[in-house]
Amino acid sequence: MSSSVCRRLHGLFTTAKTTTSIPITPKPTITIAAAAAAALNPSSSSTSKGKTLGRVVRKFKKACESERFRKSAYGAYETTVRRLAASKNFSYIEEILEHQKKYAEITDEGFVVRLISLYGKSGMYEHAYNLFAEMPELKCERTVKSFNALLYACVNSKKFDQIGELLRDLPDKLSIEPDKVTYNTIIKAFCEMGSFDSALSVIDDMEKKELEPDVITFNTLLDAFYRNGRFSDAENVWALMEDKNVVPNVRSYNPKLRALVADNRISEAVALIDEMGRKGILPDLFSFYALIKGFCDVGNMEEAKRWYKEIGKVDCKADRVTFTMLVTLACDKEDFDFALELCKVAIANRCHLNPSMLQLVVDGLVKESKMEGAKELVELGKSNNYFHYKLEIFSDR
Repeated sequence: MSSSVCRRLHGLFTTAKTTTSIPITPKPTITIAAAAAAALNPSSSSTSKGKTLGRVVRKFKKACESERFRKSAYGAYETTVRRLAASKNFSYIEEILEHQKKYAEITDEGFVVRLISLYGKSGMYEHAYNLFAEMPELKCERTVKSFNALLYACVNSKKFDQIGELLRDLPDKLSIEPDKVTYNTIIKAFCEMGSFDSALSVIDDMEKKELEPDVITFNTLLDAFYRNGRFSDAENVWALMEDKNVVPNVRSYNPKLRALVADNRISEAVALIDEMGRKGILPDLFSFYALIKGFCDVGNMEEAKRWYKEIGKVDCKADRVTFTMLVTLACDKEDFDFALELCKVAIANRCHLNPSMLQLVVDGLVKESKMEGAKELVELGKSNNYFHYKLEIFSDR
């Protein structure tokens, strides 16, 4: 990256103002039952959780003794750190990631990139930066790969004020030439800050360096514009995408689907699915989720059912959130046969549903004198091998 481009981007980050994004989908909330349980016995719950997480950490560190685990168990690293971060046990995250320094892989840049990324996803940017700074002592080479990981950790941690400093100081100091990933990360940062004009202007800087924007570049912009209800700006991005001969994928379309549903334009969302089909782009679970959510929000059981059935046609499986939406609507509409069907599939797919919701299905079946179905669900709750639901049949409800 030339010093002039670095200075310009540093200046953009210095002057850009962060604006509040408008989330299309609400954040998950704690269930009333869970909140009540925690309120009744907070110290016991906290102590129990602490002991459980302590065992998780010890088990993970023991697993790390295996070279095969360290080299291939990317998902285990991600899942463990995500669980600890959700519980705000940042000291445990530091413990298991610092523990990795004792192994030979710490001299491999790809391994260190993983650790930097995990720190970033946990919002622990300072730890990510310290590890990056320590790489020479660990006899690990620093290239644009680890620089990009640090930059993305900065974005994930929302330390936007630090990005300009990184761009100003590190590339020249370390003789690193930023690549397409670097620029895409910068675009992501500007989008997160709400500085959309600055995000778009980065494409010009890419082209000056003879780096062509790719589908990730445009998907990042599309997601940001649609997430903030800027349909007109998003259409300009589609036009620019076509002009650059960049072929869209399903991740290009999903933000538009979510935005149309959020804007109560469900018929346009359905038409967009048809357009995707004509262009040979298969919807994924997130595409179907958007439509199902739209129809559930307006209480349209038949259309919600229709799009649920489409999921299996493209080799997808519904997730916990989708099942929860559909079962809730089915119970509201007193369609307990469909609710039972959903619960059976969810249990077979190892989706952990709220026990109170399953009990509601049992009660509904009993109320309609569908005792066979009620007994079947109670038995499935007991007999499945991943979570035992304590469901009961109450004849007087």
